[in-house]
Amino acid sequence: MLIILRHSTDPYFNLATEEYVLKNFDEDSFMLWRNAPSIIVGKHQNTLAEINVEYVKQHNIPVVRRLSGGGAVFHDLGNLNFTFIQKGKEETLIDFRKYTLPILEVLQKLGIAAKFEGRNDLTIDGLKFSGNAEHVWKNRVLHHGTLLFSAHMPNLTQALHADPLKFQGKAVKSVRSRVTNISEHLQSTMDVNQFATLIREHMVEKYPDARLVELTDEDHDKIHDLVREKYSTWEWNFGYSPNYNFRKLLRTEKTGTIEFDFDVQNGTIQHIKIFGDYFNRLETEDIETALTGVPHQETAIQSALEPYKIGDYFTNLTLKEFLSGLF
Repeated sequence: MLIILRHSTDPYFNLATEEYVLKNFDEDSFMLWRNAPSIIVGKHQNTLAEINVEYVKQHNIPVVRRLSGGGAVFHDLGNLNFTFIQKGKEETLIDFRKYTLPILEVLQKLGIAAKFEGRNDLTIDGLKFSGNAEHVWKNRVLHHGTLLFSAHMPNLTQALHADPLKFQGKAVKSVRSRVTNISEHLQSTMDVNQFATLIREHMVEKYPDARLVELTDEDHDKIHDLVREKYSTWEWNFGYSPNYNFRKLLRTEKTGTIEFDFDVQNGTIQHIKIFGDYFNRLETEDIETALTGVPHQETAIQSALEPYKIGDYFTNLTLKEFLSGLF
């Protein structure tokens, strides 16, 4: 068992590292890692339906899609993540209890009565502190989970708040759960790094063949390639989202109401219609045509609308206000 020491807090790099180790290392591996404030969405989710777009933009929060399914989660430096990557027989690869057991054992040593509940959660007194997900590749499984240790709960709530009425589609919606931090249940004070050390020490005790290793310079170079080619791209983090229908009502005092209704397929806007009680000098169909086939991405939409003066199509409306109605 390799215990791979991780130091980066870059979410793009950390998610790429998981895929790199899964597909390039032969030995079973275990990793602990933390991300700077970021939102991590499940592989099958509609990213825009999971996030508070304005909050994410305002705070410049990275949004990254992971390999595994499950729901969206907010990470910060008070959240510790753990990853197992192991090989085995196909029928035994998916086993949430197996991979969460070491975490429960550490918490039991600390006098915390944590337990496995539901499909993939760890709880304390009925409050969730860990969500887990898995991804199978060939004869190997990647199991990873969050450990809320001292996460900032208001950020978690605000970053993941999204209007459920905006989106209709086949994407998997996250289920919001009542959560707690591990630090609130400790009998003596410790920080997240000390907690991580306890987990690593427990893993060394549990696996006699365990050894601590660092990623090589070559590993880092290849992971950065994967970040550039996949994990930092709009195509993976947003465009990969399942097809969905978007509807939103925009209301301004000077313009009136504008309703946006469009389908998104393979990340691009299709079949867009704009309704409302607004006044206009030029026909709105020009804007609908300009947006058809454009990625549902703010910079792409802004670029497509550069030749048009929005105020001519929606009296007294600014481009910034118009863009806010599309997300």
